Amino acid sequence: MKESDVEDYFANLPASPRAACLALQSLIRRAATIADIPLTETLKWGQPSFAPPKRIGTPIRLSWSAKSPDRVEFLVHCQTTLVEAWRHRFGDLFDYDGTRAVHIPLGQPLPEEALHIMAMMALTYHQKKG
Repeated sequence: MKESDVEDYFANLPASPRAACLALQSLIRRAATIADIPLTETLKWGQPSFAPPKRIGTPIRLSWSAKSPDRVEFLVHCQTTLVEAWRHRFGDLFDYDGTRAVHIPLGQPLPEEALHIMAMMALTYHQKKG
């Protein structure tokens, strides 16, 4: 799978989640550029995945479902401590799903500063562990 698969995923979303996911994709790419980290963009489990090299960070996935049409999800590996750290840092700015995801409501401005910090934390997760 390749980057065009990710673009096809976004192209097939309804307008509101597509706009949110494209904004998140841009934010994740910008964070990777700032951190000078290469990203691999593919579909994993049918969701766009933005993966840094394994020894540097953990992948970020984005998701939207017709079952929860009013939000998109910003997902990370459930065995990281990232969602816990985000919950501690950002409190009720987001709704959280266990250790796996942050729910981002549609129809509201994205909290870009918080999301940028979250992307940087995920993309550099293993660098911070040492």
